[in-house]
Amino acid sequence: MQELVIKINGMMCPHCEAAVKKTLEAFPKIEEAVPSHTENQAVLKLSAALTEQELAAVKKAITDAGYQPQD
Repeated sequence: MQELVIKINGMMCPHCEAAVKKTLEAFPKIEEAVPSHTENQAVLKLSAALTEQELAAVKKAITDAGYQPQD
């Protein structure tokens, strides 16, 4: 299993974390997402590496949910 950390701005509380978790875990290769509003990031446990297109789709989904992924 691989791990990926994505920096995310805009999460303010556990409710925000839950929204980001639900958004991220909708992707097939993301087995678990552990967002943290205090660390401004989400740790993703992946079944396989994300392609550039998949990573772009993940970041777009985060943006669509109202948060700001960092490069």
